[in-house]
Amino acid sequence: MAHKIVTPPHFPKPRGYSNGVVAEGRVLHIAGQIAWDKDPRIVSPDFAVQFLQALDNVIAIVREAGGATEHIVKLLAFVTDLDAYRAATKAIGEGWRSRMGGYYPAMSLVKVAGLLEPGALVEIEGVAVLPKEGS
Repeated sequence: MAHKIVTPPHFPKPRGYSNGVVAEGRVLHIAGQIAWDKDPRIVSPDFAVQFLQALDNVIAIVREAGGATEHIVKLLAFVTDLDAYRAATKAIGEGWRSRMGGYYPAMSLVKVAGLLEPGALVEIEGVAVLPKEGS
């Protein structure tokens, strides 16, 4: 079975990677998503806004592949500033609940020295297990 590349129609065309890949068994591997919009540009210098936009981009890929937030089984967040993350946890938590409810997949958070895109403070990648097609 060939893998299916997933890119929501409103996303910029990726260069050198795929936004999502549905692998055999309906497992979707989601490439690291930053807080960009369709232009592509970073939506804000605010940490919480960037975190939630990166999460929204992950969710958009899952939905484009036929899944929902509850199909996300693993998230890995890379952040450039742990103090900024800690200071933003209330806003992130409120935004999380509005998107994911009380569902929390397996998650990891790693501090990194920097990210590829200038101005990016957060990058989130993930894995989702999608329902069978047609269900």
